[in-house]
Amino acid sequence: MAKKAVASLQTGSKRLTKAIKMVKSPKSGAYTFVESVMQPEEVNDWLNKK
Repeated sequence: MAKKAVASLQTGSKRLTKAIKMVKSPKSGAYTFVESVMQPEEVNDWLNKK
């Protein structure tokens, strides 16, 4: 009976992806890391935009 309760909780959860991008600062020229948590379908669009 516990397996049914766990299985029903897992169906409602969302799948998220953490993306990390290295960005060069225009002022100092140093690189910084920008992190974002999003849905897997949005990762490529986020990485391609400047």
